[in-house]
Amino acid sequence: MSRESTKVVVAVGDKTLTLSNLDKVLYPETGFTKGEVIDYYTRIAPVMLAHLRDRPTTFKRYPDGVDGKFFFEKNAPSHTPDWVRRVTLPSPGSTKNRDTIDYAILCDLPSLVWAANLATLELHVPMWTVTDKGKARHPDLLVFDLDPGPPATIVECCEVARLLRDVLADDGLEAVPKTSGSKGLQLYVPLDAKSPWEDVHGYARALAQRLENERGDLVVWNMKKELRTGKVLVDWSQNNAAKTTIAVYSLRARPAPTVSTPVTWDEVEGCAEPEDLRFTSAAVLDRIDTYGDLFARCLDGDQKLPGTR
Repeated sequence: MSRESTKVVVAVGDKTLTLSNLDKVLYPETGFTKGEVIDYYTRIAPVMLAHLRDRPTTFKRYPDGVDGKFFFEKNAPSHTPDWVRRVTLPSPGSTKNRDTIDYAILCDLPSLVWAANLATLELHVPMWTVTDKGKARHPDLLVFDLDPGPPATIVECCEVARLLRDVLADDGLEAVPKTSGSKGLQLYVPLDAKSPWEDVHGYARALAQRLENERGDLVVWNMKKELRTGKVLVDWSQNNAAKTTIAVYSLRARPAPTVSTPVTWDEVEGCAEPEDLRFTSAAVLDRIDTYGDLFARCLDGDQKLPGTR
């Protein structure tokens, strides 16, 4: 290892990376530094990389920390090393002045460390993967993003999650919960990647509407913010192929370095206070030692969307 100014040259696997500004505080409230961000991603990599593999990744970068300006980066930056996998795909309709996007895919530890060194606190991924030749597959995940409208909290999200779990079970589907790392909770359903995103999107929307019809006192499916007060939005729209959600085990840009964390159904059922399902990076690393990868079920794409063969 050699040191020059605020830069450190390190070997990560078989790659050499130059890391910079490791002492820079990115989470002022807790003093959590860029070096600690990189350390977290290095230590979580053995479980996280399996969930990033083959998924085009959008970076949410905070060069001046969580209290500073941030930007989303879909296009891999021009200085991306040639050993970082990239894939060129048609741009989503919301992206202006571009026909294609050159995404990075984080397949290995050097790539993940490289991304973290860019002050990429958050990693966002779609519900689908790409083939070895860079062609988009049908979605292998279905997601419901449960977003509480104040004064509702993640406690109410847990109640809705239990309702949604039972509705999905009636259709023969098993759901896996994780926190958003922010205010809400998310449910993921591993799929066999045989149904186009339009069908997955439509199924999710129909279930959200059904829940509101049955529990309008607690659930809303319409995106209008004025409808959410004291209720939980069951956001089905993230199943659009152009959208992404926070990757499992990603840090969040909150006052403390919280993490989007997989949880057990027992924890969902026992949640009485928002703090019960708030996990920082250190806690998540401890949870891996205790539970292993609670999100591993989402690597088994063996469930069929109802109504398909």
